[in-house]
Amino acid sequence: MLEISRSLHIHPSELRMQLSRSTGPGGQNVNKLETRVTLLFDVEGSSSLTDAQRQRIQTALRTRITKAGILRITSQRHRTQAANRQAATERFIALLREALAPIKTRRPTKPTRASKTRRLESKKQRGSIKKGRQGKWD
Repeated sequence: MLEISRSLHIHPSELRMQLSRSTGPGGQNVNKLETRVTLLFDVEGSSSLTDAQRQRIQTALRTRITKAGILRITSQRHRTQAANRQAATERFIALLREALAPIKTRRPTKPTRASKTRRLESKKQRGSIKKGRQGKWD
């Protein structure tokens, strides 16, 4: 089981791996071996996700999800298929954790008195520099 959070575990059988030829490093094997790994996860059809989690994932990862509701993650960084499988799985977990992280609410703040005075002083200084340029030339 892949642990995304305390409340979400995804069974590896819900993930599909497609293999293809990679454009990355590989030496003599680059045109013979299928080392690129594309991880596919059916967001809409997953039984592990609640409706709220599914909605959050679809909103946060909408550029990576197809119209059919499939999340695609590709890895071709490494020379071996096993390393690319591991990298794709780690990226999948990181993306889901990021998508399901609670959104922090913004607390409005006010500038401090010191920052206001610093801002006004710098404006006065800039104005005096410009005023000094206005003198008549002889």
